[in-house]
Amino acid sequence: MSTITWEATSEDDTKKLGSILADAIPPGTVVALNGTLGAGKTRLVKAMADKLGIPAEDVISPTFVIMQRYFGGKTLYHFDVYRIKDDDEFLELGPEEYFDSDGITLLEWADRVENCLPHDYLRIDIEVLGETCRQFTISSVGADLENVPLLVKDAL
Repeated sequence: MSTITWEATSEDDTKKLGSILADAIPPGTVVALNGTLGAGKTRLVKAMADKLGIPAEDVISPTFVIMQRYFGGKTLYHFDVYRIKDDDEFLELGPEEYFDSDGITLLEWADRVENCLPHDYLRIDIEVLGETCRQFTISSVGADLENVPLLVKDAL
């Protein structure tokens, strides 16, 4: 497991991080996004989408539809599992289809379904430090993605 921590002091910093992540994350990766309400999970997804040629204004938190698919330089599968009650309900959605795809699967509130995540995934924890300040902790879980946090660190 490799981990980096980085502090964003503005929305532009978050956009920069999203752009770097879009380049660094290989297709087929599952990204677990965790943070409180308003921490910036969807903002980060929008920044990644924008870098991949998907208009940021088209990206919304899929709270009620659970999953949105966006086509760009890499396909994004954007889940919001806030309303999912338990692992069984999540597994009924067939997430393995997306986990095993050539896109990037982004799961907001992923800590709610952590037992359902694949062996290897990228974990991003967002902590609110102030009105525009966020701390991002990016960790690889499993051996396959150990280089991703290091690539991000080098690009920051």
